[in-house]
Amino acid sequence: MAQYIYTMNRVAKMVPPKRFILKDISLSFFPGAKIGVLGLNGSGKSTLLRIMAGIDKEFDGEARPQPGIKIGYLPQEPELDAAKDVRGNVEEGVAETKALLDRFNEISMQFAEPMSDEEMTELLDEQGKLQDAIDAAGAWELDRKLDIAADALRLPPWDADISKLSGGEKRRVALCRLLLSEPD
Repeated sequence: MAQYIYTMNRVAKMVPPKRFILKDISLSFFPGAKIGVLGLNGSGKSTLLRIMAGIDKEFDGEARPQPGIKIGYLPQEPELDAAKDVRGNVEEGVAETKALLDRFNEISMQFAEPMSDEEMTELLDEQGKLQDAIDAAGAWELDRKLDIAADALRLPPWDADISKLSGGEKRRVALCRLLLSEPD
């Protein structure tokens, strides 16, 4: 029998004044399961999803994904960084991959500077490891991947000011960022 990808056991959440919005919830999901959460306003749907995503940790019971499982969560009201443009917010979803490329480029620039043989060897070793990680992540195509995702979700121009976007545009930017982070 297949192993559950996510398990909740006897989860309860109380809000002031001593009102349970979740009580004795037990759920388990198989890999590939498609689920829906239905309920009246204020019945705890968003709270349940925040618990599942690991955002809300103030609850009783047990809620955990299998080790190595990455859960994504898109809040009803997207949380975007107003100091960044559309591209900057989307790139948050691929921050680790982008950091690999940035460090690789940094090292490449350092080769133009004078250095000892020992320093050169250290840089070459680091660059080799970075190249392996970049290859494994398919990161050489990161810009293309971002452009395809932006086009598919019909995002505003990369340099658009986040504070001037409509609610729907902000949701699409947040969704793009989430999908590029590749949750399970």
